[in-house]
Amino acid sequence: MSSKKLTCVCLAFFLVSCQFFRLQAQLQVGYYSTSCSMAEFIVKEEVTKGFMSDNGMAAGLVRMHFHDCFVRGCDGSVLIDSTPSNTAEKDAPPNNPSLRGFQIIDNAKARLESVCKGTVSCADIIAFAARDSTELTHGIGWDVPAGRKDGRVSLASEALANLPAPTFNLNQLTQSFASKGLTQEEMVTLSGAHTIGRSHCTSFVTRLYNFNTTLGQDPTLDASYATQLRQQCPQGSTNPNLVVPMDPSSPNTMDTGYYVDVQANHGLFTSDQALLADAATANQVTQNAMNTFLWQSKFANAMVKMGYTGVLTGNAGEVRLNCRKIN
Repeated sequence: MSSKKLTCVCLAFFLVSCQFFRLQAQLQVGYYSTSCSMAEFIVKEEVTKGFMSDNGMAAGLVRMHFHDCFVRGCDGSVLIDSTPSNTAEKDAPPNNPSLRGFQIIDNAKARLESVCKGTVSCADIIAFAARDSTELTHGIGWDVPAGRKDGRVSLASEALANLPAPTFNLNQLTQSFASKGLTQEEMVTLSGAHTIGRSHCTSFVTRLYNFNTTLGQDPTLDASYATQLRQQCPQGSTNPNLVVPMDPSSPNTMDTGYYVDVQANHGLFTSDQALLADAATANQVTQNAMNTFLWQSKFANAMVKMGYTGVLTGNAGEVRLNCRKIN
């Protein structure tokens, strides 16, 4: 590598590092301790209410944080409603109809506005809710650095361009996460969120029928599991609401059942089973499958890091009074 190229690479790395440390300095644990001391408690109460009514909401809120951060950064843009002149992120195919939990965020925001008007951002509410949802499903919680501001732009086209698809192979997954500053190991760790929640049949049905020009079924999918899935997702069904649990053995518990499933070729998505395509990622799957505490600890750390992705701070954004529309 020439000295000029080396200088450019070093400069780029320096700028990225400076940006990350600047954000670390601006986001703070306990950010609302003086401006709205009840903020995290109120969010947790509303998440708990939603969970008690429908325990599947926990998976929805963890997924919402992920889908928010991967599009324009963690700026609450996934919450903005579409208008006659703009189709927003929440109505893009990766989010609609599968993303849920919006009412829980609305409820938390309404309560916060009544006691601390214009103080707590929607982006921070999502981050708190994801942590609380993890705890409610028996995962390890974490301190959430807060101080994010809300974005003013939400485009369906950007959701399609930035969210990793369930059909991705390992290289595509690695590149998608790397574009957000996350390592391959963090990608494997965060994929474990699929241990809770459910999926629409439309996200994986191509693995069951007409996989390619020569195969009807994806050969990386266990045959008996494929038979079970075909019963749950009949070929040619026009029902868009058919869903199956992503980790059938414990769909409401943040455990390592997901990794055990992947080892047994029971990964629901192509992107799940792709984790065995490389020796390094396959080894991480094995380590996670064997040690629940190890994976839960890594998951908490990876969620904190993901929560810094492209955040807006200071005057770069706003604190929305209604999470569904810009001020």
